[in-house]
Order: sequence, then C-alpha cells, then structure tokens
Amino acid sequence: MMPATPPHTRKSEIWLLSAYRTDSHARWTDWLVDAHPHVTWKRLELPGRRFRWRIRGNPISWLNRLPESEPDLIFATSMVDLATLKGLHPRLAGVRSWYYFHENQFAYPLSEHQLNRIDPQMVQLYGALASERIFFNSDFNRRSFLDGVFELLRPKPQADSLGIRQQLEAKSSVLPIPIHPIPPAAEKDPLLILWNHRWEYDKAPELFADAMIRLAENTGIDFRLALLGDRSSVHTSPALLRLREQIPDRIMVDERADSETYRGILGRSMVVVSTALHEFQGLAMLEAVSAGARPLVPDDLCYPEQYPDVYRYPAGDTQALAERLESWFRHGFPPAPDVAAWSSETLHHQWRDLLEL
Repeated sequence: MMPATPPHTRKSEIWLLSAYRTDSHARWTDWLVDAHPHVTWKRLELPGRRFRWRIRGNPISWLNRLPESEPDLIFATSMVDLATLKGLHPRLAGVRSWYYFHENQFAYPLSEHQLNRIDPQMVQLYGALASERIFFNSDFNRRSFLDGVFELLRPKPQADSLGIRQQLEAKSSVLPIPIHPIPPAAEKDPLLILWNHRWEYDKAPELFADAMIRLAENTGIDFRLALLGDRSSVHTSPALLRLREQIPDRIMVDERADSETYRGILGRSMVVVSTALHEFQGLAMLEAVSAGARPLVPDDLCYPEQYPDVYRYPAGDTQALAERLESWFRHGFPPAPDVAAWSSETLHHQWRDLLEL
C-alpha cells in the first residue's frame, strides 16, 4: 500500500511593517525575509526621512495600501503607529501583533534644534500596549523604554504607571538583530583607527575629533584614521571639517565606502572608536569587532552588555579616550572580544523558532 500523501502545509502569512526604512530597520527587514523563506511575507515600508510625519502619519500613508488578506501575524517596528492602524481597520483588531524596538523615544537624545515632544513616545507606548509581544535589540533598550514609560506616566492623573510598566515588562524579550561577521584581513594595520558611524549629533563626532586631535598633538604616535560612515551631501559635519583641517596627514580614508571597500577597511583596522550619545545595539561596532578591531566605547548605553571593562572609557571624557588609545599603542592591544553571540549563525535558530507560528 502506498503511504498517504501528507497534507499540504500552508505557509504562515506575516505582515512586516516598517515606517522608517533606514540603517538597522532596513537590515532587519531584509534579513528576516531572506533568512525565513518558510514564511509568506507581505512587506510595507516607508522611506527613512521626515521623522515626525513618519511616526505619526504611517497609518494614513498605508490607509488604502494594506493587503486584502488577513495575516497570521503583524510584525511592526516601533516607528509604526500600530494602535491607530488597527483602529482604522477593524478587521485587524483580533490579529496577533508583535512590536520590535530598534530604538525608543524615551532614550533618544535630542539635538539642539529639537523639542521634547510627547507624541512619538505615546505612539510607541500605545503600540506596545496593542501588541501581544514586544522585542528589543538590547537590554539597555528594554530597560530605558520601561523606565521611560514609568516616569512619563508617574505624575499623570488616573495613570497606573507601575501597573502599565509591569504589564509591558511581562511581555518583553531581548532578541538582537544578527550581524554577518566580517573576516579579518591577513595583516592588520597596527596604527589604523576606524570611525564607521553617522556624522550626526547622536554619535557625537565632535568628541571623536577632540580625542584624535589631542592624540596627534600630545603623544607623537603615528596613527592613521579611516573616516567612514554616512555623511550629508549638503552640510559637512563640523567635526569632520576639523579633522580635515587640523590633522589631514593622519587621514587615510575619508568617504562613505561601497560594501567591498568598507569590509576591507574593517578587516584591516586595529581599533574602532565610538563616542555615541545613543546606541541601542551598535551594529557598526559589532561588525568591526567581528573583523578583529578592538572596540573603545563609552561606559554607557548598550555597550556594557557587549564589551568588558577594558574596552570602555568614561562617557564623554575625551581625555580618557585619548589616554586609553595612547596606552594601547605604547603597551599593546587587548585581544578582540568575542561577538559571536550577535552573529547570524548564533541568532538564526532563535528567530526561526520564534517565527514557527
């Protein structure tokens, strides 16, 4: 007797909603879709610009663009106004929903041109409340969101700040975005310092410039700089201008490099520096460290979860940063830390198990 033919297994349908496609948001959606072909993905993404409109207006942008099918799951980033979206589409009210935090608006630093407004925070609070599960890319992200919610609601009338915090905490988990490790070069450049962050206020490039100029003027160490990272095509960062003007002979690379060039420079770099005011997972740092670069990071944000004390300096202290670099150059570098816990190979099974609906 011929064995019975197994019944057809229907793929789960997941709507993947990202209202601000840039940086880690884009990497996350691209990786999820590519790494999990057993899912039928319906992607809705909006460009990563005009932040205020995107975080409040995405339900309008998608008002008549949602698929007609009913998904098994809605998986949205924390830039999505999920509560409003479900309210505008009653057919989605009972659909299971998850919320992923690349960042949170309670711990995001404001520039000198920004006002502290409550509406982006409320979008994320309502989205988290409307979701069955909420995920964060680091424990720092999780803790700062929960603490921020508590502090926001604590003085408000008829707001159960502690109860809401506990409700959100009970359904929260930490699940990082995977990185694809970069192989180290056959030979490291023992004098090469890497900067691979955006040249924007939240990465505090002026602190990096201060430390590099101090290191050049006071130590006599013949280091070189690879200045990568996204930069504006309209307004050049004052920190980048200072480096070009005051220590131009130290700059080996100064560009937003293509992928192959970027990976090659990371593989050759001996040190990678962060001066960030905001970092919820630090993908650029993790990539550089996977390629063998020694990280030097603020003792703050997500970094204590990732790097032991030897790789951290007091946040905002450019003198301490320069002195640590001088010590490393003169007396030897610590070994590159192991970041395999954040690799796609390590994290893939956790994500796959999660998406076995």
